[in-house]
Amino acid sequence: MEITHTNPQKRAWPGPSAVLALLKPITWFPPMWAYACGAVSSGQSLSTAALAAALGILLAGPLLCGTSQAVNDWFDRHVDAINEPDRVIPSGRMPGRWGLYIAMLMSLLSATVAALLGPLVFMAALVGLALAWGYSAPPFRFKQNGWIGNSAVGLSYETLPWITAATAMTGLFPDTKLLLMAGLYGIGAHGILTLNDFKSIRGDREMNISTLPVLHGAPAAARIACIVMALPQLAACGLLVSWDLPFHAVGIALLLAVQLACMRRFLRDPVGLAVWYSSVGVGLFVTGMMVAAFGLRAVALTSSLG
Repeated sequence: MEITHTNPQKRAWPGPSAVLALLKPITWFPPMWAYACGAVSSGQSLSTAALAAALGILLAGPLLCGTSQAVNDWFDRHVDAINEPDRVIPSGRMPGRWGLYIAMLMSLLSATVAALLGPLVFMAALVGLALAWGYSAPPFRFKQNGWIGNSAVGLSYETLPWITAATAMTGLFPDTKLLLMAGLYGIGAHGILTLNDFKSIRGDREMNISTLPVLHGAPAAARIACIVMALPQLAACGLLVSWDLPFHAVGIALLLAVQLACMRRFLRDPVGLAVWYSSVGVGLFVTGMMVAAFGLRAVALTSSLG
């Protein structure tokens, strides 16, 4: 199936603005934030490990996340021609096969930078790249099923950067507390990703992409998204209390209470309010991530003193 470009002017090379549009800087924030959470929760001094922190944030955001966006846009160019024809590839601003070439170059650059941060980070980056390609590209194309695809992205956008940052900062594999917290927020991110699927229900149905709104209908998918976002935060509160961090638990509980109030409004009109709830609820969700990270930092510092 060939895409009919809306731009009549053919270009041999993509312009800088087209490349930037392909890499979608607005999407870099979640993994960069997760990496920052991992750096904070490691208990290490950010000033003495500034280079590792800076390289890691570059790796998590512009490189690995940018790669995933390029891969996704290339393999989704046909469905984007239905849902969002103004996107950079179906509109013709990214000519020929340049979307694929940029995805491959970004993968190589990501692996190179990861290697500078040590073998454990390099292995984590390879896992992230495998998930990025597997999510969008055949034969796996995890995104064909919303349960599998959103799980893969939640792992690669939240859990993996958090663990990778702690590893880069300490040179050691993280302890159980950090793994549990990173895992919980990766699960919660599954719900966040479901919010993004409400805007493309028509095209996803036509292209047989089984997102949760397509599989279960918008009202049920909205309820699932809310539950999947809320339960891990409740579990995080419980863990923080068990680790003698009641103030951090209260902070997350208050953030969750505001989210629950917003969820009630979102559930009245999931399709119409998905973008609104994503902008409000996700901000509260990721704020709780950093609260949890500072709690883990307190645990790490106490352990080092002991």
